[in-house]
Amino acid sequence: MRKYLVLAVLVALMMTGCAHVISEEMRRQVAQELTFREVTREPIKYQGKFVLWGGVIVKCTNTREGTQIEVFQTALGSRGKPKDIDVSQGRFFVLHPEYLDCSIYRKGRKITVIGEISVQKTLPLDEIEYTYPLISATEIHLWERERVYWAGPGWHFHLGFGFYHEL
Repeated sequence: MRKYLVLAVLVALMMTGCAHVISEEMRRQVAQELTFREVTREPIKYQGKFVLWGGVIVKCTNTREGTQIEVFQTALGSRGKPKDIDVSQGRFFVLHPEYLDCSIYRKGRKITVIGEISVQKTLPLDEIEYTYPLISATEIHLWERERVYWAGPGWHFHLGFGFYHEL
């Protein structure tokens, strides 16, 4: 009997480890046919549609309307985690209606967002004018910081301790 209980707990833990970070209810509302590139070309055309996007935070700002997050878009994996940060189709803004602490939602953190395409913002980006789609966030998932372990050059055995750097 005890074996079956342990097995059931292990299966439940494995299944939750593979679960998507955004609720199924919200994911059903996503306009699957819309690509990031289509929306960035004509954000106003798709106003009111729901999208599921993610990437790496570039900037976080608290405003009167809520917290605005600029995101460098990347493709999402099966659980909704942003993939390779060297491939992107552009940037977008997320507006969350509540206060989010920008020291936590800081540059370099990975984020997954589901929300409604709201409006577009055209702002300077270096020496160009860039049009950002703005997403009114319904759900946000901030991913754990990734840790890179370094033990120095040569062969080493990892004994559960060492130097690490949080990205």
